[in-house]
Amino acid sequence: MEASLTARDRVGIQDFVLLDTYTSETACLDNLRKRFHENLIYTYIGTLLVSVNPYKELDIYSKKQMDTYMGVNFFELPPHIYALADNAFRTMMSEFNNHFILISGESGAGKTEASKKILQFYAVSCPSTKVLNNVRDRLLLSNPVLEAFGNAKTLKNDNSSRFGKYMDIQFDHQGGAVGGHILSYLLEKSRVVHQNHGERNFHIFYQLVEGGEEDLLRWLGLERNCKHYRYLVQGNCAKVSSINDKSDWKTVRKALSVIDLSESDIENLFGIIASVLHMGNIKFEADARGYAMLNNNQEMQWVSKLLGIPNQVLQQGLTHRKIEAKSEEVFSPFSVDHAVYARDALAKAIYGRTFSWLVNKINESLANMDSSRKTVIGLLDIYGFEVFSVNSFEQFCINYCNEKLQQLFIELTLKSEQEEYEMEGIEWEPVPYFNNKIICDLVEEKFRGIISLLDEECLRPGEATDLTFLEKMEDKIGGHPHFVTHKLADQKTRKTLKRGDFRLLHYAGEVTYCVVGFLDKNNDLLYRNGKEVMRQSKNAIIKHCFPSTEPDSKRRPETVVTQFKNSLVGLTEILMMKEPWYVRCIKPNEAKQPGHFDDVLVRHQVKYLGLMEHLRVRRAGFAYRRKYEIFLQRYKPLCPDTWPNWKGTAAEGVRCLIKHLGYKSDEYKMGRTKIFIRHPRTLFATEDAFQVCKHKLATRIQAKYKGYKVKGDYLKQREAATKIETCWRGMMARRERQRRAWAVKVIKKFIKGFMNRHQPACTDNSEYLAFVRHSYLTRLKENLPKTILEKDSWLTPPPILQEVSQVLKKIYIRHMVRKYVRGITPQRKAQVQSVVRDYFISILRLTLFLQGVSVSNLSDNFLILHVTCDDSKQKGDLVLQCDFLFEALTKLSVIVNKQNCIHVVQGSVRFDIQPGREGFVDFKSGQESMVYRAKNGHLMVVSLLNAGKTSVVL
Repeated sequence: MEASLTARDRVGIQDFVLLDTYTSETACLDNLRKRFHENLIYTYIGTLLVSVNPYKELDIYSKKQMDTYMGVNFFELPPHIYALADNAFRTMMSEFNNHFILISGESGAGKTEASKKILQFYAVSCPSTKVLNNVRDRLLLSNPVLEAFGNAKTLKNDNSSRFGKYMDIQFDHQGGAVGGHILSYLLEKSRVVHQNHGERNFHIFYQLVEGGEEDLLRWLGLERNCKHYRYLVQGNCAKVSSINDKSDWKTVRKALSVIDLSESDIENLFGIIASVLHMGNIKFEADARGYAMLNNNQEMQWVSKLLGIPNQVLQQGLTHRKIEAKSEEVFSPFSVDHAVYARDALAKAIYGRTFSWLVNKINESLANMDSSRKTVIGLLDIYGFEVFSVNSFEQFCINYCNEKLQQLFIELTLKSEQEEYEMEGIEWEPVPYFNNKIICDLVEEKFRGIISLLDEECLRPGEATDLTFLEKMEDKIGGHPHFVTHKLADQKTRKTLKRGDFRLLHYAGEVTYCVVGFLDKNNDLLYRNGKEVMRQSKNAIIKHCFPSTEPDSKRRPETVVTQFKNSLVGLTEILMMKEPWYVRCIKPNEAKQPGHFDDVLVRHQVKYLGLMEHLRVRRAGFAYRRKYEIFLQRYKPLCPDTWPNWKGTAAEGVRCLIKHLGYKSDEYKMGRTKIFIRHPRTLFATEDAFQVCKHKLATRIQAKYKGYKVKGDYLKQREAATKIETCWRGMMARRERQRRAWAVKVIKKFIKGFMNRHQPACTDNSEYLAFVRHSYLTRLKENLPKTILEKDSWLTPPPILQEVSQVLKKIYIRHMVRKYVRGITPQRKAQVQSVVRDYFISILRLTLFLQGVSVSNLSDNFLILHVTCDDSKQKGDLVLQCDFLFEALTKLSVIVNKQNCIHVVQGSVRFDIQPGREGFVDFKSGQESMVYRAKNGHLMVVSLLNAGKTSVVL
């Protein structure tokens, strides 16, 4: 909480106790307004939580928020309903005692939503098991059921609770929610038969008609139109934009199953709801004698069917009254007005008792069978103080309830304050406050109070009316300072009062009540034969609500206000045995607009909620109190002796701290476990000094932390670099080892393959042979002959590639020849042919002449040779030397058609001189061309170096 004081001028103060002008309503309103406009809807007054309805969704109720507030000190975080719920829970667990949370406020202020948020928090924060989850689900889903049957749209709230609800949540020793119990107070049964303009009946009626399945509506005899039912149209407000009846119907259907209602119970329950709607449509007409008679038998038949009551019995119960005279029973017919009264009274009784049955069924489903001791947190969601333009009997009871709760609230608050002071050893100073006991006595005092006068008027013989009740009050309590009527008022006040009104000055302000209807509503009479008719019902719920064992006393039952008074006494006794926590809900405007803050309306609520009274009690002594440990932990930087660590006890540390700060003796008190500070300005000065100190400390801490952080980063980086270097070296060493191992393996394979290279292909030499093949083909690719003349320079292949090499050589030679031939132009071809032919013919003639070969014919196209030989004469081999030798020989071989007689050789040629004798011709290059016999007897042919000539033997 202290952390928020720095922004107090903008967003207000989180705790009203810390306001300097705490007695000023204006200052309180200003603080509320600041926080409301900042969407800060929660504010503390000590441990009391003030909640302002924002009329919009706020992102402050998520699971993350719940986790944030679990197990946190009450004032450690900003005010929140989760903080209050968590602290109540933790206090219960630590002290093992019972607590209750009182949620109060005007209709539409958000009481129901607050109770839902508390239930949801406990559902999430408590331990979870399968059994506990079942209880949790039933606790949560009891809300939509009770809202459907007990809530309605009013002028001020679209989901107003029309009954008081007190729910006990039972916890085991581990904090698990193991059970619950619900008490209901003063259901507004009159709403069943009458609604003011702009209001609706209870939600369940509209949910059934709008959301019910077609088969269900057909079975119930209902139509999907609310305007067809008299009990639903009196307020002329069947449709409401903020309410989705169809969706709510699905939720209620699911919830009824979860809270363990059987299908037959659910059918009977819906049958009762439908029967009330049909009952409202029953009309009466007067016969000739003025007695009531039915004119729409169809609606009566549906009521008879749904309740399981014979038609004739039901009809007699609605049109006749049973009178017992000594030993005789007489049925007296009703007038139309009495019949209408009897019908409405029966409808209210049926609905009211069914609601009580439903609450009991929910309690059965929440019951905990374990008899061991349980701790309890109670949730009291009860009507807020109500002031309408016309206030009737219901508002009187509701405001009386608020008076009693205000009385309890003041007593418990004063008691808790006094106990804390005594426990801490601080002298208690009596607190002046307005004691509303005088108003409570005015209402409930025996024989003289308004309740007693009302009951007396209801029970007395003779003609009692609302006006006679008013006259009796004027006579008995006319001199009371908090009571005034038109007759008793002065001239000025009389103008604001009607003759049938009386005014009470409540603690929250003046409220004017209209006495019309007080007696009827207080009597709430159901004729005896009406009960007897219900006892003949075959509907299981109706039989339970109107048991045959119910005592049929001739004495009049207790009036409504007396029952309510007794239930309040019982509630007060329950609450007095528990530790209180309070949530005060405030409605910021009547139009339900987000962001709009109506000062007049809020001021009125602040007054009647008793916030100023509570604030005065809390501020009567000391505005601020904290445990020594918490105070020292926060403010120890302000004193050199306590910073950074205090070695002694927390109390001694606080004493040293406040001495250093210069607190005056009248500004504080030292308790046993807490320090008490009287004035908020003392705390504010301390907090402001802490903020200044905090910035200096933050700078020093940041510098230290940055140095520590940088040093840590450096050490981490150095360690990381060392690790990286180590890993890198290791990786490189492993790679080197792997590379060497691979090299050894490859070398071994190569050597083994080389040793077995002449063996057939196997695993030992397969890789080596593959290498040889690859190496040979690679070298061959780089050393291919450039021309056809170099074909004999073909690279010598290894043994395994002899055949392949021959095939490749042939393919390549053919390729070069084809390429050479394709590269000769027609002009070049003709020129070569002409030169070769002329040259060759000249040489050929000479050669043939010298060899004795005669030429028989020679033309431009071909040459015909006639060679004659003597048997006695042997012709020798012809040695030719010429340019363009291959072209000439090719042409010659074609001419003589002896292509196979030409052999091209290089180096040396062997030839036969005569049978059995051979000779050799050797070829070489030299400085000059010559032919001679060498010393070895070979014929030596010498050609010029680089002459580009080739020797050919024919």
